[in-house]
Amino acid sequence: MILPFIKGLALTLKRFLNPGTCVTVQYPEERPKLANRFRGLPELQIDNDGKEKCVACGLCARVCPSQCITVEGAEDETTHKRYPKVYELDAFRCIFCGFCEEACPVRAIILRDTFELSSYQNKEIFDKEKLLELSRKRKGQ
Repeated sequence: MILPFIKGLALTLKRFLNPGTCVTVQYPEERPKLANRFRGLPELQIDNDGKEKCVACGLCARVCPSQCITVEGAEDETTHKRYPKVYELDAFRCIFCGFCEEACPVRAIILRDTFELSSYQNKEIFDKEKLLELSRKRKGQ
């Protein structure tokens, strides 16, 4: 019973006498190092023209186990291309599994390292514009 106490005290003294081994991250100024396989908030991707890549096929909504994605498609009358008229992601229900990213045939949705999702509301709905804004910020547009 005394041995774990001595081991803990020795570790504390070692860290105290050699502060260079500190593992504390000064969070707002210094970003934590995340694993390559980390899955954060999904982002809708934009192409080089600044338009969303999503073709509103709805595969992401069908494969989602928590059913947190809502997609309603529409078709542009001039170019005859499909686009999402409504794309919503309920971040309160999302389990960040990555199935939506794997199911997308055009790689329009990618899970990135966005993990700061706190809000003052009980339910956070990310609509199409919010999800595209994350991608625009990353690309610097």
